[in-house]
This record gives sequence, structure tokens and C-alpha cells, in this order.
Amino acid sequence: MPNHIAPLTAADPATAFQRLLTVLDTLRTDCPWDKKQTMETLRHLTIEETYELSDAILEGDLEEVKKELGDVMMHLVFYARIASETNDFTIVDVLNSVCDKLINRHPHIYGDVEVKDEHDVKRNWEQIKLKEGNKSVLAGVPAGLPSLVKASRIQEKARGVGFDWDDKTQVWEKVEEELQEFKDEYNTKDHEAIDVEKAEEEFGDLLFSLINYARFININPENALEKTNKKFIKRFQYLESKAKENGKALQDMTLAEMDVYWNEAKKV
Repeated sequence: MPNHIAPLTAADPATAFQRLLTVLDTLRTDCPWDKKQTMETLRHLTIEETYELSDAILEGDLEEVKKELGDVMMHLVFYARIASETNDFTIVDVLNSVCDKLINRHPHIYGDVEVKDEHDVKRNWEQIKLKEGNKSVLAGVPAGLPSLVKASRIQEKARGVGFDWDDKTQVWEKVEEELQEFKDEYNTKDHEAIDVEKAEEEFGDLLFSLINYARFININPENALEKTNKKFIKRFQYLESKAKENGKALQDMTLAEMDVYWNEAKKV
């Protein structure tokens, strides 16, 4: 027989959230696995759950989005529960803290500040963060972010204080300039003469400028690249499947033979 009766399904947000707190409290007390967890052991699992949520969003699978949101929320509550055991903070402190921050950073809603558009909102947001004690506009960019995401966030934050190009034509000119510098450093030299470190630097500049251009035309570069990854995987797996159906191994096929299946995959 179970030691506890799980709280019933709730019909309103407050009761549903309390249900989650109650379930987590029970698991933390009675489940051997949950009892052993620390913030450090949960960290990599939280990252994994966040990526699973991201995948579900890109796939447009709302049922899966719902499930992954629940997993992420469970992790957030778990961290707060662990912190409460050492009297550092509670879930109430967490919720009040984020509410206070949102109210403080939206003076155009909760105060008398007027804004024209979303760019004014972002500009005010960054200025308020500096007043709160941030030493740099870029201080809020986590060091551990994947480089592609980090580049986007750096550019967005710089834009928030007015450090930006005037229009997309200037940004594209920068892309072309960086592409030429990379070609000069890499494509026009013999392999032995290539300065790999310098070529890597120029390639990084090129990527950064492309990410900047994507921002100007409202393309999320992370989403765009991940969609391309998924498209490539789908087509490559089609190629593998067709090759197997015909009793062939990819390593024994010519590129021209593989291209036949690849072009088929584009039409599927």
C-alpha cells in the first residue's frame, strides 16, 4: 500500500501549482532517488529538458510542448525545494522575486514611463539593469551559452543601448567584407601557408556578421540552423534507408549514386 495519497487533479492554476509542490515534497522525503539529488546533479538534466522543450517547439508538437513544460517546471520547483532545506530561499521567494523584477523593469506598464515600440522597451530594460548594479550591458549574457546563441544575445543587448547599425544594407556590406577577409586568409593560399588561427578568427567574424544580419531581418539563427540540421538528418536517413533497400552500403557508393537518393529525399 502506498504511504501517501496523491493530491487530486486541480482545475485552477493556484491549486495545480500547490499540487506540484505537494508531490515534490513527498518525493523529496520518501523517494531514494529524489532524496539524493542536489542542484549540481539536477543541472545537466535541466539542460537536457530545456533542449527537449526546444525540439518540441520547433516540431510544432504542442502536446509534447505541454509535457516538456511540465518537466522544466518540475525542475524549477525542485531547485527551490532544495534551497529551502538550507534556509537560503523558498519557492515563494523565487516567485516574488521575479514578479518584483518584472514590475520594476516595465515602468511603461506599472509606472508613468512612455514608450513608442518594443525597441524602447528593450532599451529601458537594459538601462534599468545597469541602475540595478550590472557593471556591463553584456554582464547578463551567460558564459556557458552555446556560441551561436551567445552571439545573438550579445548583439541584442548592444542594440538595447543604441550600439547598432542603421539598416540591414550596412550589415550585409559587413558580411561581404568578412567573407572576403576569410577568403583572403584561407581560400587564396596554399594549404601549408594557411595560418589556421587567423583563418579561424576570420571565420568567427563571418559567422558573427551573418548572425547580426539574421537579427536585422528577424530570423532566429539558432532556430534556422536547427531546422537545417533536422532537414539534413531526415534526408540523410532517407538516403541510408534507400541504399539498404537496394542492398548497397554508403561507403561503397559513388557520390553521384548517393545524389540520386538525396534528390529523391528533397521531394519527400
